[in-house]
Amino acid sequence: MTGSPGFLRSTSAFLRHYVRLRPWHFLGLFMLGAGAAGCAVAVQYAMKLLVDAMAAPERVIALVWTPLTVFIGLIAVESILWRLNGWLCCRTVVSTGVDIRLDLFAHLTGHSQRFFGENFAGALGSRVTATAGAAGGLINTFTWNILPPCTDFLGAVVVLTAVYWPMAVALAGFVAFVAGGILLFGIWGRNVHRVYAEQASYVGGELVDVVSNTWAVKAFSARGRERDRLARKFEHEAGTQRRSWMHMEKTRVLHDFCLWLMAGSMLIWAVTLWGRGTITPGDVVVVSALTFRILHGSRDLAFALIGTTQNFGFLAETLRVIGRPHGVADRPGAPALAVRGGAIEFRDVTYAYPDGRRVFERFSLRIKPGQKVGLVGPSGAGKSTLVGLVQRLDDPGHGQILVDDQPIDAVTQDSLRASIAVVPQEVSLFHRTIMENIRYGRPDATDAEVIQAARYAYADDFIRALPQGYHTQVGERGVMLSGGQRQRIGIARAFLKNAPILILDEATSALDTESEMEIQLALSELMRGRTVLAVAHRLSTVSSLDRVVV
Repeated sequence: MTGSPGFLRSTSAFLRHYVRLRPWHFLGLFMLGAGAAGCAVAVQYAMKLLVDAMAAPERVIALVWTPLTVFIGLIAVESILWRLNGWLCCRTVVSTGVDIRLDLFAHLTGHSQRFFGENFAGALGSRVTATAGAAGGLINTFTWNILPPCTDFLGAVVVLTAVYWPMAVALAGFVAFVAGGILLFGIWGRNVHRVYAEQASYVGGELVDVVSNTWAVKAFSARGRERDRLARKFEHEAGTQRRSWMHMEKTRVLHDFCLWLMAGSMLIWAVTLWGRGTITPGDVVVVSALTFRILHGSRDLAFALIGTTQNFGFLAETLRVIGRPHGVADRPGAPALAVRGGAIEFRDVTYAYPDGRRVFERFSLRIKPGQKVGLVGPSGAGKSTLVGLVQRLDDPGHGQILVDDQPIDAVTQDSLRASIAVVPQEVSLFHRTIMENIRYGRPDATDAEVIQAARYAYADDFIRALPQGYHTQVGERGVMLSGGQRQRIGIARAFLKNAPILILDEATSALDTESEMEIQLALSELMRGRTVLAVAHRLSTVSSLDRVVV
């Protein structure tokens, strides 16, 4: 097992990685946001100057125009800066979300098949999308909910210091106390939010699993049973959601009480000072405006920080699941496989399933280049596991597997699999056209080569009979085709790939007798000059091979 890329090892490293990809974008967000928030504070001070000018005994109209012009100008500049910030934030969040999904997809698909057997496919896919959303949420939260209140606070301290410095000290102390208290309260409830996030992801995976198996649900009259089962899952998830939600409401109640107490105290203090002649009416206006702005900002800041801790928790959970080190990974600097004849050798291979059941114990087998070997045995004997090990879908616990005398764990996985064509028992098709699914065996193949491969697989006739021929969509996992048709597409894909090693894992199991005879003829042509591993239950499948391993 090798380590994950550095940026997947911690949440902070993960976020720093994407900031470094676009440093000027993030610097621009910081500068524009701070500038706009600074203008908002300056607007309050301009209002003070305007009120003081209007409250002057001499009532000189000329004295009013300057603060009024400044006031209007600052409002315009603030609006322009926020709109520029929104434009840049849009570009940054969307582009970063694309990068995150691509990077997580690249790492996710590098995991072994054992990993995918242990996790819901639907939950993994939703995690990738949700992680990009959580990261975008963090950027938005910082831009709109964290940076402005912090800038407001610093600006308010400066303004209030100019008005009456004890007020600045009192406001700073109270805001620090309130924000710190709410933040601690939010962190204290972080486990509540984490449990809800885990349950939401788990229930989402359960729902996708049931939807993916609707045939079985209907075939066994289990709609009501599955609804009741999901109802229990949803109710448990709803309980965790309610606890998460109510924790946030308790936080809001705490902050509202503090807001009422501080706002009332500051206004009473300001009016008292005005009564003594210590401050002007404009000072009272700016104190009241900034007090409400800062205290509301402190609430936004505290909730933003709580939301940030939730997003951090979600990112940490995703990195724990998806970002874990690959169980099967290329060695640093591994070369590509140099295929000469396609010889395969198992040397003292020992392998056990995750539950501890041992399949192979010191298993050795050598297959000469161009030799055709059948693997026969009861279900669960390890036939499919053996051909999976040849493709390095997992690594054995002990021993080595070699192709042309090269250990497969010493070469790149992509180069190994590029030299192997596989026709599995359950052919995996994408929700794309038949042309695209066959061409998946060799992306640079021409349409004519795809059609020729389909003819070799005796698939051309049924494909042309479809409404849109080779451009017919096959549906999710190929549901629009029969089992035999899907296997013919898989065989055509193997023909097109034209690899030196061929693996047939029950390649004719879904075919009727007549179709199987046709496909056997095609497979005989496909196997010519190639090293073949054929898993089979039927004797007819292996009767023409060179060796049979039981």
